[in-house]
Amino acid sequence: MIEHKAVVDTCKWLEQGGVEVTWLRPDREGRIAPEVVAESLRDETAMVSLMMVNNELGCVTDIAAIGALLRQRGVLFHVDAAQAAGKLPVDVSALNVDLLSLSAHKVYGPKGVGALYVRRSPDALVEAQMHGGGHERGMRSGTLPTHQMVGMGKAFEMARESLDAEPARLEELRDMFLSGLEGLEGVHFNGSREHRVPGIVNLSFEGVEAESLMLGLRHLAVSSGSACASATVEPSFVLRGIGVSDELAHRALRFSFGRFTSAEEIEFACSQIVDVVTRLRAVR
Repeated sequence: MIEHKAVVDTCKWLEQGGVEVTWLRPDREGRIAPEVVAESLRDETAMVSLMMVNNELGCVTDIAAIGALLRQRGVLFHVDAAQAAGKLPVDVSALNVDLLSLSAHKVYGPKGVGALYVRRSPDALVEAQMHGGGHERGMRSGTLPTHQMVGMGKAFEMARESLDAEPARLEELRDMFLSGLEGLEGVHFNGSREHRVPGIVNLSFEGVEAESLMLGLRHLAVSSGSACASATVEPSFVLRGIGVSDELAHRALRFSFGRFTSAEEIEFACSQIVDVVTRLRAVR
């Protein structure tokens, strides 16, 4: 229920064509437990698709455990690892996945290019949706953007080289950020505090609408949800999916920290948030 729109909308489209889709409900931390997957499997289940790291909450699902049980049952497993690459080790063998999606711009590579890992197995057959030339072993026709692919490869190489040091640095920045907001009352942490990547923090602020808060934080780049769902004024379907009330969902912002975020910027962000939230609450 809280997958990225790239998967959610695709599954809804498949439903219109008669495909039966089982929508799994996560726990309040935004994670899908292996036993939930196991209980939902049917004899005719063809494939399971789950994200490794949620793009709005930053919570991490135990993909390896789920992959192991699906491999035993002979069910194909697709994983959206766009938010995991560069933040967590991604080993397709250890994760027991058959298909895995990656996006270059999530690791500071060029926009407009990504990769799909397809396991070498007779079961993992990808039917072409673009025809004309039979490129990529018949899976995707079309002339390849060599410059983008080279950029993507270099970006993933650099992400791998910093995989040990960068998460630890982001963990420190995250702790600094949350400590800087401790003086504010009525702040709710959305998602898992334990099973998550450090670069994404989702918070709801009581008494302050997210849109008003974003307007007040004009020196910060923040979002009220996924950029891929920015055209809607509805509260985040991800927050709804983990049981957050519409009231708090309308008051939620996602804060992201990355390779170029500094401690000074964290301190500045905290001071801005405390100032704007306090001011907006005072004029309610």
